Amino acid sequence: MKQLACFSAILLIAFIVCLFDFPKPFDFAKDIAYMLKPILGLLIGYQLCKEYFDNPFIIILRTGIVLAVFHMLNIAYAFTFLHIRDMPTLRMHTGYFSDFEVYAIIILIFRKQLGLEISYKKVKLFLPLLIFSTALYLARSNFIQFAILYVAMKGYFVADRRSLTILALSVIILGGGYTAIYYSNPSRTRGAEAFFYKIKNAPKEAFKTHVNKYNWKDLNDNYRSYETIMTYKQVTDEGPATIAFGKGLGSKTDLRTKMWLQTSFMRFIPFLHNGFTTVFLKSGLAGVILLLVSILLLFKNKPFDNSVITNINLIIVGTGVYLFVSYWVFLGFYFIVDTKAVIFGFLVRYRENIARAVTNRMQ
Repeated sequence: MKQLACFSAILLIAFIVCLFDFPKPFDFAKDIAYMLKPILGLLIGYQLCKEYFDNPFIIILRTGIVLAVFHMLNIAYAFTFLHIRDMPTLRMHTGYFSDFEVYAIIILIFRKQLGLEISYKKVKLFLPLLIFSTALYLARSNFIQFAILYVAMKGYFVADRRSLTILALSVIILGGGYTAIYYSNPSRTRGAEAFFYKIKNAPKEAFKTHVNKYNWKDLNDNYRSYETIMTYKQVTDEGPATIAFGKGLGSKTDLRTKMWLQTSFMRFIPFLHNGFTTVFLKSGLAGVILLLVSILLLFKNKPFDNSVITNINLIIVGTGVYLFVSYWVFLGFYFIVDTKAVIFGFLVRYRENIARAVTNRMQ
């Protein structure tokens, strides 16, 4: 209910503000659909996990396996019949990332801690399939997501000396790996090197404060920053009220130049890669604060004397950590193909079901 309240309040602010601007009906309807996405995802996930399921995690696992099979078939088709060899085109045809597959991997790895009953033969079959499929998305976000969820399930986000030592060592190893990639100077267009080029460019891609729109390479490599810069300027130029409450439903960011965005050339865009900036455009600082509250709520989980609930809480904490990254680079819960909201709603309901069953047995 707290999560739903946060996202409903963000939508309500944007709706009230738009009443003063009279947006075009299509733009208004499109924004309503986007802003409802987290609310619907949470509710759908919550309803998916019924009390009579003996092994609810099998739903996420089976969904991840089906998605992995379809992904592998898509890759085979694109490689064999479309003769696609470069990474950007391959990802455009076969998919950019998959939340479900990453969560399915985590659930399989920590199946005992999560109470999932599945034979070891099936684990040996499904786990390599899921890992291989996820790796072939060549998505930085999926690698980061897996690392964060794995670290969370190991309990390393609990503040103690051991956790801090392991996190510090991880930072040093990652820093060394990034340094090696940076100085290897990978190609921005050739095969696997294009993936490493994206890793090299990642730290500045979403944080750069100046992008030259007349320099194609600079604009293409740092497009996420360019979106944010344009949005910030256009919102703040309209005064304190707009900064506080945004420009409402139907509002758009003017890129000042037409750009090819997946299917067509566009200059005015209603949603950005950065979820925080998108909410700032629609609902201002009030919306951004509510969005941050919705993330921070994931770190406040009531302790319960049950190992499965404890581990579900760890997944939820890991999801909260990852959402800071996800909202910054890929809209988070608001992204049209994002499934984390559904998975989170599912986890909350499953946790409630276990707690209710344990309490009833004790009574």
